[in-house]
Amino acid sequence: MNENKEFVKDLTDMEVDFAKWYTDIILKAELVDYAPVKGFMVIRPYGYALWENIQAVLDKKFKETGHKNAYFPLLIPESLLNKEKEHVEGFAPEVAWVTQGGENPLNERLCIRPTSETIICTMYAKWVKTHKDLPVLLNQWANVVRWEKTTRPFLRTSEFLWQEGHTLHATAQEAQEETLKIHQLYADFCKEYLAMPVIMGQKSEKEKFAGAEATYTVEALMHDGKALQSATSHYFGNHFAKAFDIKFQDKDGKMQYCYQTSWGISTRIIGGIIMTHGDNRGLKLPPRIAPTQVVIVPIAQHKEGVLEKVAELEQKLKVHFRVESDTRKECSPGYKFNDWELRGVPVRIEIGPKDIENQECILFRRDTLEKEKVSLDELEKRVATLLEEIQENMYHMAEENMKKHTYVAKSLEEYTQIFDEKQGYVKMMWCGCRECEDKIKELTSSTIRCIPFEEEKLDTKCAICGKEAKHMVYTARQY
Repeated sequence: MNENKEFVKDLTDMEVDFAKWYTDIILKAELVDYAPVKGFMVIRPYGYALWENIQAVLDKKFKETGHKNAYFPLLIPESLLNKEKEHVEGFAPEVAWVTQGGENPLNERLCIRPTSETIICTMYAKWVKTHKDLPVLLNQWANVVRWEKTTRPFLRTSEFLWQEGHTLHATAQEAQEETLKIHQLYADFCKEYLAMPVIMGQKSEKEKFAGAEATYTVEALMHDGKALQSATSHYFGNHFAKAFDIKFQDKDGKMQYCYQTSWGISTRIIGGIIMTHGDNRGLKLPPRIAPTQVVIVPIAQHKEGVLEKVAELEQKLKVHFRVESDTRKECSPGYKFNDWELRGVPVRIEIGPKDIENQECILFRRDTLEKEKVSLDELEKRVATLLEEIQENMYHMAEENMKKHTYVAKSLEEYTQIFDEKQGYVKMMWCGCRECEDKIKELTSSTIRCIPFEEEKLDTKCAICGKEAKHMVYTARQY
């Protein structure tokens, strides 16, 4: 770390310029840096450690539900991409192409995967022959490339990391159950590990994944009132199976098309963590996925016995927690406090000669900025309890922010007025027609984020056109 690094006083105020605040945070906390190619990012060790913790939790959950990991090629022949018309049209503007290998032009263009349905379906058609081969429950941890026009690290980059699950089933019911099971898994993960409240629901026809029969989304509201699509789960029906001829012989000897799902979460969720919990001191990381849960900062470390006690505490705490000791000689305690607050470490332990003499230390919690004295005999127990308190409190703080920034509109006038003055979720009744959906985007740059599973009957009429309403929807401006 650089002694000359600038801290809190140099962070842009999030209420003044949220976008600049976000950029300041990701650079100063050393999560990412900009790559030489525009739109690409270098994920630095601290940022990648966050992704590793997210990956570890989800990988375990996927395996517990019967899924196995595989890996498929990065390059996809153009002919495969063209097999499903709606799918290729949805991704065509973002596709990057390889046209030359070494010094020789290729006979066929190769797409750098924007997603892997086409290459995976090609292999499924080879592997699946009878009902005994089903279900196929695979997941892939990979990178993808989508040539974005406007980029922002984590939130929208030309290359990002993700997992993509791809499953095959004998019946539509099994595939639909799989889609919703993973949808619930994502929502639970966001709540339990990321302390992030979400809205669960189905995307509109306009907003669904290209080639899907139905898309289910987990939507989160950021501190500035914009929504973030945090994870999606898609039910494909047998559209891709028919395009790629994925058939199986059923128990009666008849050939049937498989039913398929696809689902994913990406590194953009790290952007969601930052924008849900961060403040004007920097990151605030949920303890369950924080790379460092506890940092020990010695006070007057040059005095006899201080560093020895710090090392002793670190070894003891490391049994149960992710712990670091900051023993940099060139940095003052105040500098270290700022540094670790910027990085969002949930708990800081401060200990100096007087504390050692009194057999106690000071605990600082990043979420509320409060301090408390704790006996060294009770330290492990208190740290464990405190981390759970912080995890829970961060969820409630985010939930309160979401409730505070959720509004109701019963007319077009109310709807546009809200977006003229505020940012957040706007709930409204919708007739289901594309014209009304297009109109709200044209007037306010907002979109229908989802049709929630738990619909409220706010009115009987569509807020936009006044016709009979079919659904209640959540709308917002989005990342």
